[in-house]
Amino acid sequence: NGLAVIVKVLLKHTKSRVEVVNLEHELLEIDQKKIPMKRYIASFLLVVAGGFTTLGLYKWMEEPGKPVIYQAESPSQVVRTSVTPAPIDFTTAAENTVNSVVHVKTAREQRGYQQMDPFHQFFFGTPRNQGPRMVQGAGSGVVISKDGYIVTNNHVVEGADEVLVTLNSNEEFSAEVVGTDPTTDLAVIKIDAKDLTPVPIANSDEIRLGQWVLAVGNPFNLTSTVTAGIISATGRNINIIRDQTAIESFIQTDAAVNPGNSGGALVNEKGELIGINTAITTHTGSFEGYSFAIPSNLVQKVVGDIVEFGTVQRAYLGVSIRDVDPNLAKAEDLRASNGVYIAEVIPNSGADEAGLEQGDVILKVDERTVSKTSELMEKIGAKRPGEKAQILVNREGDLREFTVTLKNMQNTTEILSADLSKVYQLFGADFENVGTDEMAKYGLEGGLRIKDLQNGKLRQLGVSEGFIITRINNQVIRNLDDLSSAIADLEKGDGVLVQGIHPNGRPGYFAFGM
Repeated sequence: NGLAVIVKVLLKHTKSRVEVVNLEHELLEIDQKKIPMKRYIASFLLVVAGGFTTLGLYKWMEEPGKPVIYQAESPSQVVRTSVTPAPIDFTTAAENTVNSVVHVKTAREQRGYQQMDPFHQFFFGTPRNQGPRMVQGAGSGVVISKDGYIVTNNHVVEGADEVLVTLNSNEEFSAEVVGTDPTTDLAVIKIDAKDLTPVPIANSDEIRLGQWVLAVGNPFNLTSTVTAGIISATGRNINIIRDQTAIESFIQTDAAVNPGNSGGALVNEKGELIGINTAITTHTGSFEGYSFAIPSNLVQKVVGDIVEFGTVQRAYLGVSIRDVDPNLAKAEDLRASNGVYIAEVIPNSGADEAGLEQGDVILKVDERTVSKTSELMEKIGAKRPGEKAQILVNREGDLREFTVTLKNMQNTTEILSADLSKVYQLFGADFENVGTDEMAKYGLEGGLRIKDLQNGKLRQLGVSEGFIITRINNQVIRNLDDLSSAIADLEKGDGVLVQGIHPNGRPGYFAFGM
């Protein structure tokens, strides 16, 4: 009995009544069976040692500063004494940004057959053309000026017959589409309002992987929705813009973005714009972990061009490029493991005049490292024709720097009007007027000869340089102004019939869709 009392004292720190009861039973058994003294003493010493060990472990766990996880009576209840601090406080950034993000609603007229319930169609047959009906759409936009200029995605307003903008204050305005740029999926719209709250804009070249960001928009028509995440990657090309001259160098984030967020803001912890939310990767139509935004530096340039000139002034380096990868490095015996490989230099381009050569690997543009083609196109796309770019290349192991004066698609440094820009982007060629001798020879009132054929509809159709365009959709083409006028009112999906004469004098016909 005396030993039992001692053991109880030693074991009381274990917090286990079960162990004490079990030990009492063992001592009673020892006494009843008259177990030899040596075994009794050995058992006693073992118990004493265990008690002190248990007490020591308990005291060690009580030391201050060590996180402790313990279980209460219910085995499923776990309590952690350590607390993970919250990340950045986004409250101010969120509250300020929602006043700069608007809800964009669109309506467009759609003609043709209306899809019907198969059950209804079985009994009542396929309906005839039911005439036009209005198709609704929705997205987001970001206020960029106090007097009503708003940036959104091209795909939000494309083909819209009516655009309505609702501010965070619930005021609603009719909006005018100022201009669009399908190559970057950006558009500028304008409402008749004053004293709006434009969002401050940050330098997107300074963003960093892992940086916290907010996505602000109107997913599923839920206005003024804010989600948070981090920057997962930069310079992403996901091949979502269907245009040969597309610029895709997206900021990838894991902030939740859903249908309706398109055209909304991606901001940093200060509430400064670093991108325009544009796309998600999904198998279901809803957010599945990654979203993509157009960098703010590219947005500023495109918006500035549209507001000032009515169209985007695209600058070109004048090279064909591809990413450097192990296979290319081995095949071309490159002394570079990353960068952008120059596969071809266009004659008379800015790159050609500056001295760049086929086989050079571009490493930097204006002190910014470029490791893939999307990053190079983003940097060049943020400039206008006539501006300069500092290009650092690896040429057979030697680092060399060149100053390139960038040009437009026509290999000039001129600023183009909106009409001429549309002509060059559509046809992908430069033109010259037909001389009087040729007009007399072919009995023409005039015409435009194709020269300097580049990427565009004409090259896709197999039209060669020297072909003389005489009519577009049966409208006589005498000069460049006639050509601009012939396509000015054409929209996406409209047909274009090109009539003309081949260099050998045979008539030719080509057709394509806008």
